[in-house]
Amino acid sequence: MQPLFDSFLFGGDWNPEQWPEETWERDIEMLEHAHINEATINVFSWTLLQPDEGEYDFATLDRIVALLVRHKFNIVLATSTAALPAWLVRTHPEVIRTESNGRRHVFGGRHNFCPNSAVFRGLSGELASRIAERYAGTPGLKAWHIGNEYGGGGGMCYCETCAEAFREWLRGKYGTLEALNRAWCANFWSHTIVDWADVVPPVEYGDGIGTEKAVVSGLLMDYRRFQNESQLACYVNERDAVRRHDAATPITTNLMGTFKDLDYFAWGRELDVVSWDNYPGMDMPSSYTAMCHDLMRGVGGGKPFMLMEQTPNQQNWFPFCKVKRPGEVRALSWQAVAHGADTVQFFQMRQSIGGCERFHGAVIAHDGTEDSRVFRETAALGEELERVGARLMGSHTRARVAVMFDWESYWSLEGCVGPTKGFQYPQEVHRFYRALHRRNVEVDVIASTTPAAELKRYALVVAPALIMVKPGVAEALEEYVREGGRFVTGYMAGIHDEHDLVVPGGYPGALREVCGVWVEEIDALAPDETVAVRLGGELGGGQARGEIVASIMHLEGARALAEYDGDDFYADTAALSVNEFGQGRAYYVGTPLDEDGMDAFLGALVAELGVFAFETPEGVEVATRHGDDDTDFVFVLNMTGQARRVLVPVDADSADVLVGDASAAAGVEHELAPYGVEVLAVRCRG
Repeated sequence: MQPLFDSFLFGGDWNPEQWPEETWERDIEMLEHAHINEATINVFSWTLLQPDEGEYDFATLDRIVALLVRHKFNIVLATSTAALPAWLVRTHPEVIRTESNGRRHVFGGRHNFCPNSAVFRGLSGELASRIAERYAGTPGLKAWHIGNEYGGGGGMCYCETCAEAFREWLRGKYGTLEALNRAWCANFWSHTIVDWADVVPPVEYGDGIGTEKAVVSGLLMDYRRFQNESQLACYVNERDAVRRHDAATPITTNLMGTFKDLDYFAWGRELDVVSWDNYPGMDMPSSYTAMCHDLMRGVGGGKPFMLMEQTPNQQNWFPFCKVKRPGEVRALSWQAVAHGADTVQFFQMRQSIGGCERFHGAVIAHDGTEDSRVFRETAALGEELERVGARLMGSHTRARVAVMFDWESYWSLEGCVGPTKGFQYPQEVHRFYRALHRRNVEVDVIASTTPAAELKRYALVVAPALIMVKPGVAEALEEYVREGGRFVTGYMAGIHDEHDLVVPGGYPGALREVCGVWVEEIDALAPDETVAVRLGGELGGGQARGEIVASIMHLEGARALAEYDGDDFYADTAALSVNEFGQGRAYYVGTPLDEDGMDAFLGALVAELGVFAFETPEGVEVATRHGDDDTDFVFVLNMTGQARRVLVPVDADSADVLVGDASAAAGVEHELAPYGVEVLAVRCRG
């Protein structure tokens, strides 16, 4: 697979405009000492570049670019349009966002523009065009960076400009009011629309129930789709402005993992390369971070991605900003590479002395010294990547298991008013992913609309909580299973159609035939309540627990693999089933199983399928990237702060140690230090 760039980029956001110019040269010298070879610049510089509507001033940016060129740095050049200038809000107040409670913002913050403002699109596109015209062809320019973290922190806009644009969008989608009313089940509560002007966005003082739910769910679903397309149109507007002056340099914007408001599979189709910002929470398991990496790789069609941001130390927005432990940033960086990153970048290079990010970590901290622990660790990581990074670039995964992630099911599941408020869609995807990750199974994260021909690449396809089944999806899944595939889904799946309406005829709707079950009722469990599940012999017996909901199921051709236990009225009925369908099988998981239950189920399934899998100690993962020259790169990662003993599953005679202790290739159990990393090059045998 083609590498992203001609060298492995190690660097990140540098904001020299926040500092006196006499400090810039010293910054660059220190970064060079840390083996940093790239700077992402101009992310938030709109006012400096354009102090008023009719004036442009590139003098400061010229000097920054010239300094980087002189030091032979690679450059990721942003368009600086992620925060509105004060003059723009003053002269065009309609350009700024309005909240769902009707409050229009004033100047301040970032990600604060109305995505349907003609003024914003015109001025941001013009600025992007001028930047590209001026700096296209700059030595070391590796990528253009449009905007920044679209949608992050700002929420959707509910202004009258968006409202009118939404009405036009609905006219284009439905054509007639009759079709709109059918799609929204608008006769509910006399919501029938008799004039397009009657359509109101799901504001809190209208049909919105907060910002996450609505009286008419189809209205909220369509507004989310509309706002996603509106934000994407802003990206495309600037991208196309850049492309008029530069036909070849890759163009990207930084995504944010499982961020709810934007359908990243739609965005991935418009990006030359996917880049994303990895900021795991303090209590986030390493398997969730791995899932996010796999998701971002999937959004990019399986190609390597850019790790655009992470922190070299603390993340500033948590209630308690714990420092990263010795070795932790190194382990997180190598985990990204193991799952497909062809760059390792940070926010930020130098720590700001003002603003709300002044306690966010940086390579150069407030002390301004190279003697700090963080600087030394960054330099050591840079040395490793400088030595072996280029060899890893372009290598890829060969997953036999796919997990579906569907943004519209995300919106639909969390937008339900009932049967429970206990669901967080990404956590339900992670519930299944975690059991696979524990066995170090290579996983691709794919869209729900993946066609049958592509599904057939996988021995197993898992679709957690796929509540919305869009047209063609059930047919593709049936074809996949009929021809021998193994399909796993379960609770809450198949309930809604593309309009967020319940599919008549019983749950799981369009998936009922392939799964061979009818879910008659869905019991909601209180936050501290669980239901006992008795595992059958094929799953090794024993007990598990279910939480959040319990599907009360009738088997329609399927057979039970596990049953509810206890004394409730649905005890001894199926909690997990399998259905023979054509040459394949479909599994229905009736309740969100705990780790023991999910491990027993998916562990037995991957073993039956012969998918390469093996268990490692808690917090240790082994991932593989496959090169085009019959070399596999095996990453052994201890994502914990405790030493772990692990057996590296490679033949010592075929492995070279690229990073870590040479004993890693010995094929015997050895000790991996806290946050320890081993990278092996394994020669494949024909």
